[in-house]
Amino acid sequence: MENYLLDWANLLLRWVHVITAIAWVGSSFYFVFLDSSLTPPVDDDLKRQGVSGELWAVHGGGFYHPVKFAVKPPQLPAHLHWFYWESYSTWLSGFALFTVSYLWHAGTYLVDKSLMNWTPGVAAAVALSFFVVFWLLYDAVCRMFAQHKHGGAVVGLLVALLVCAASWLACHWFAGRAAFLLVGAMMATAMSANVLFWIIPGQRKVVASIKAGEPVDPVHGQRGKQRSAHNTYFTLPVLFAMLSNHYSFTWSHPQNWLVLILMMFSGAAIRQFFVLRHGYKLGRNRHPAAYALAGVAVIAGTIIGLKPAPSTPDSVAYGPSNTRDTPRFDYKNLKTVLDQRCQMCHGAQLQMKNIRLDSPALVRQHAPAIYQQVVVTKIMPMNNATGMTEAERLLVKQWFESGAPTP
Repeated sequence: MENYLLDWANLLLRWVHVITAIAWVGSSFYFVFLDSSLTPPVDDDLKRQGVSGELWAVHGGGFYHPVKFAVKPPQLPAHLHWFYWESYSTWLSGFALFTVSYLWHAGTYLVDKSLMNWTPGVAAAVALSFFVVFWLLYDAVCRMFAQHKHGGAVVGLLVALLVCAASWLACHWFAGRAAFLLVGAMMATAMSANVLFWIIPGQRKVVASIKAGEPVDPVHGQRGKQRSAHNTYFTLPVLFAMLSNHYSFTWSHPQNWLVLILMMFSGAAIRQFFVLRHGYKLGRNRHPAAYALAGVAVIAGTIIGLKPAPSTPDSVAYGPSNTRDTPRFDYKNLKTVLDQRCQMCHGAQLQMKNIRLDSPALVRQHAPAIYQQVVVTKIMPMNNATGMTEAERLLVKQWFESGAPTP
């Protein structure tokens, strides 16, 4: 019953998380597009009001005319919309999903004993420390070089190094699937913290100054813009890390940390292309195609690097068992392996993912999945918690290539 309820919690939280993330990412992308597409106002009245840029757009059968005030509008409107609940809801639902999916059974989903033989409590504590430590270091870097002549480039380089270091540590301390997700959640935490601690407080100070009739300090807008830009470049890397847990060929690779870094770099480069593309249309910068090409080239190189080895000539396709042309295989040997390594999660008492392997007929039914999970991707047993040996994986391979015979 516990696993059944956890599956429902996982499904519903994932549903909420995806919905709120779409809202947050969508609004973020829209405002980046808006900033890059604004043109100086033509109307003299808009200029007198302090408008720094305007945009005419058509959508949904209507025309829209958003304008931007460089520092403050002549007066505040009665209703002012704040963009922050999209961020907070995304983080809260994501953290709840991380808790249900990974922290609840940390010993199974976080710990890989071949990397670090941690207790579940220690593994969970170290995982959570990634969120806190990365935010503190990232925030310190942003503060330290805020007024530097080349602050943007320096901060970008140092933040990239922090992400690379965190990726290396996560992939050497935690199971691959959890490591990728942890790095993505770590960056997403920094994104939401930017909204909570810098962007929204700065905007509130600006609003308070306008209401009090005091001069508005432009530093609040500058800081908010900096953190908002960082959130923009974090977005595609975070989305890749979140989706990667469905694709074991990425996080099960021996150099999985490098795979993660390369894919996140490609995401940031492609995002830079879209950010600059709007300005290029207005003649503000050179064509940013080089960034898109660099991102695509890195993805292509990663695809080639992860290409699986060709099948051996002596392997045969999965087919009917006990045929004249297939090698003889003693099923008893396979049963011993399944009993020792698999049935604790796929037996009569517990059926993870509704899969049972305690009878020859069921083993035969799931033969392709067994081969894929145990031999090809080697992601089962989960984090090799039951200590399956390479010799035992070879035995499974021989059984499958013999036609998956059963009694």
